[in-house]
Amino acid sequence: MSGHSKWATIKRKKAATDQKRGNLFTKLVKEITIAAKMGGADPTGNPRLRLAIDTARANSMPMDNIQRAIKKGTGELDGAIYEEITYEGYGPGGIAMIIETATDNRNRTVADIRHLMSRNGGSLGESGSVSWMFQRKGSIDVLKSAVSEERLMELLLDAGLEDMESDDEQYYTVLTDVRELESAKKALEEAGIPYENAKNDLLPDNYVELDGDDALKAIKLIDALESNDDTQVVYSNMEISESAMGSFED
Repeated sequence: MSGHSKWATIKRKKAATDQKRGNLFTKLVKEITIAAKMGGADPTGNPRLRLAIDTARANSMPMDNIQRAIKKGTGELDGAIYEEITYEGYGPGGIAMIIETATDNRNRTVADIRHLMSRNGGSLGESGSVSWMFQRKGSIDVLKSAVSEERLMELLLDAGLEDMESDDEQYYTVLTDVRELESAKKALEEAGIPYENAKNDLLPDNYVELDGDDALKAIKLIDALESNDDTQVVYSNMEISESAMGSFED
């Protein structure tokens, strides 16, 4: 089992807070709409849509909202036409950042993202400037109280397990090839083992450790970007130093 960035613990806590934000359902609806547009309305043959629906239901989105989003994606209902645009750049302390957006107005979105970056100590880069530092993986959080490490590894070895990480006393994070994420979820479900936060993730090859003001500024920038209605998800290679951890865990 490999180690894990201390930033992962904070991200999990932030996710619980973000669920209370008014724009969470907006982001989920956009993902469902785009997934249905790209792969069709049948989640059994559209893994991206199936994952989007699972995430929406885990966040208590009503099925009526989910069905409307699917129909907007397939054109059965009128609605905004979203396109996915990914921005790359650098944040405080030189951290690499990737911002994935879904927008119906690319001019507005690029202006907003550029403004938020420059206002908070970041800068946009060219396409490909930092993406080479990241790998796309499937990621699932499993409570340590639900299963032993040995049992979890045994269960998932034939279901796409590539690595297991542990960032705190509560969770294992299971990493898979993105094509095997559904297989891992199915294996856990069939074994009756609960899981959280199943997603396609971008993981950095290396981390940049931040301390003091740089860590505070980076958190502020990420919060600002995530609060933007067009932003779907923000990735970075930030790791917070041990000395700075207490400021964010309180």
